[in-house]
Amino acid sequence: MEYCLFTEPQQGFSYDDQLAFARSAEEHGLDGFFRSDHYLRMGEGDPRPGPTDAWTTLAGLARETSRIRLGTLVSSATYRVPAILAIQVAQVDAMSGGRVELGLGTGWFEREHAAYGIPFPSKRFDLLEEQLQIVTGLWSTPDADTFTFHGARYDLDEAPALPKPVQSPVPVIVGGGGPKRTPALAARYATEFNIGFVAEDVVAEKFAVVRAACEAIGRDPQTLKLSVALPTIVGSDDAEIARRAEAIGRTRVDFDDGANIIGTPEQVAEKVERLRALGAERVYFQLMDLRDVDHADQIGAEVLPLLPR
Repeated sequence: MEYCLFTEPQQGFSYDDQLAFARSAEEHGLDGFFRSDHYLRMGEGDPRPGPTDAWTTLAGLARETSRIRLGTLVSSATYRVPAILAIQVAQVDAMSGGRVELGLGTGWFEREHAAYGIPFPSKRFDLLEEQLQIVTGLWSTPDADTFTFHGARYDLDEAPALPKPVQSPVPVIVGGGGPKRTPALAARYATEFNIGFVAEDVVAEKFAVVRAACEAIGRDPQTLKLSVALPTIVGSDDAEIARRAEAIGRTRVDFDDGANIIGTPEQVAEKVERLRALGAERVYFQLMDLRDVDHADQIGAEVLPLLPR
């Protein structure tokens, strides 16, 4: 089992806020620090200091950490030209000594696209599939060869397919609740399938669907890592839990919806054990308040020692 911190910096947090969380993860023995890839705050509230770019941030963290995995959960296929994305990720992989993971999805936040003038096509699965083909194709092209691709959205003519990442392959995460295209893309292109923000019965269902998608193309389902990402509040007692819920504009009652992770370290461990029994091999603890570094520290110091490995 692996355990990572997962953050949403677009909600009003700086690079330094993210660095503090990444350092906490590294210090306490967590496996990784992952962040969303968004440019616009969701919901009401002060957006300052403003957005941070995911891959610029990860490049910085690559040089300021030494052990933890670093990645996006997930980058949107609408944001970047795939060949440039392949170069960016390969470069950050080199800067980290081979610790990068690329989460890639269709994108969904239409208001964000309108705010920044980013095209938001109504049909995005074909876009995502071509991006996955191009990114993985560039990385896997033999060193002296070039990569050519002709698709409905992109054309590459004898691209040098450089630089090569340190890892071969770079872990690629595909996730989401789509019933057909998402599990099919994960089975064909991903090293990890992620499902987030759903109850345990839905986790079990989605894991079964993606395993079946692997079998349908002759892939051993055991070669696809399964993971879960869930909003998390941990506290030593009810008062601390309530305080952390209030800090993100929630109450304990509405946060404790059957899907989210909430409770004392012992209660969190019980939830994780149930997820592991469903097949999860990695859990992302989504923490929304990046000013509360003590929260990250508590997960590492008090929760992690109770979790199965």
